[in-house]
Amino acid sequence: MAIRRIKAFFEFEAAGGIILALAAVAAMIIANTPLSEWYNGFIHAPVAIQFGDFEIAKDARHWINDGLMAVFFFLVGLELKREVLVGELSNLKQIILPAGAAVGGMVAPAIVYILFNYHEPEYLKGWAIPAATDIAFALGILSLLGNRVPNSLKIFLVSIAIFDDIGAILIIALFYTSDLSLFSLAVAGACLPFLYILNRRNVTNITPYIFFGIIMWIAVLKSGVHATLAGVVLALFIPMFDRTDPEHSPLEELEHDLHNTVAFAILPLFAFANSGISLKGAGFNELFHSVPLGIAAGLFIGKQIGVMAMCWLIFKLGLSTMPKAMNFKQIYGAALLCGVGFTMSLFIGGLAFGGGTPMFDERLGIIMGSIVSGIAGYLMLKHTLKEEISNTSVDLTRH
Repeated sequence: MAIRRIKAFFEFEAAGGIILALAAVAAMIIANTPLSEWYNGFIHAPVAIQFGDFEIAKDARHWINDGLMAVFFFLVGLELKREVLVGELSNLKQIILPAGAAVGGMVAPAIVYILFNYHEPEYLKGWAIPAATDIAFALGILSLLGNRVPNSLKIFLVSIAIFDDIGAILIIALFYTSDLSLFSLAVAGACLPFLYILNRRNVTNITPYIFFGIIMWIAVLKSGVHATLAGVVLALFIPMFDRTDPEHSPLEELEHDLHNTVAFAILPLFAFANSGISLKGAGFNELFHSVPLGIAAGLFIGKQIGVMAMCWLIFKLGLSTMPKAMNFKQIYGAALLCGVGFTMSLFIGGLAFGGGTPMFDERLGIIMGSIVSGIAGYLMLKHTLKEEISNTSVDLTRH
């Protein structure tokens, strides 16, 4: 019975988001108890790999953020390729609304953040932190509403998150890179022709792709460009179709194999390693600093304004129509859920500020904004969907 219940939990759509939240809460509790010394020892534990004169030496948190998260970005890349080839992003008419909503949902939060922090140039490098949406959390919250949620609303939210991920990947590549090593970039670039040949020759064995992917990851890590981007690039070369067996999709098979590992191991470990915010000695100035406040306001206020404004404009210009079984109230609920920016916001925050400064901790703003957005989105959709059911019942009684 216990094993059956455990299996049922992991098959539950919201399970990944629940474990992610529990990992973050555990880190925050531990960081503010006597166990904080153990926690700091864990995330700062030195780990090195060395072959002769070649060495990669980082602490545990950087291995998680630069190494394990490359697997997460690899999975994101696989999902993006599948959606573009055979999914919701394969039809131009279907992508205009979520694409526009995603753009608005990235621009408006950045503007809100800048309004809070324009007075200090050093703080402005955090402008992209509230621009991201955490699809695992957002869909987890949506799944708590059960079968009442129309499929079109799920597709709308997932599509926004996909474009959001594309935007986040471009932002990291363009704005969060250190001094570039042209030699390392050349080594990474030299892997691309080999990956292309593997794809064109219909090599469906994943091993050679992973081999060149690891070389590319090491080269990108040494180049100054964030190493996780190698995961996205590698995913683009994984074959979607097997030309010798139409029923077999190497990409979808790999995506399926990685999903549970990422959802139930990599992302919770990332959350645990990056959410240990110590509130010891934190006063009013630290808690209400313009950086965490700007992030929280960007996630909660900026996201909903940006998504709703762009959807209204797209409808007004006649570029798209309202998705089936949806209305503006449901779009507003989805816009609120887009303010849950946990994983990607933490990731970008680490690149921008390195996990906080003596003056502030950007992670506090991410958590505050994500919690408020998640609760508000859930309550809005719960009310809206209940209203829809009531209206349907009234219509049925009239007939």
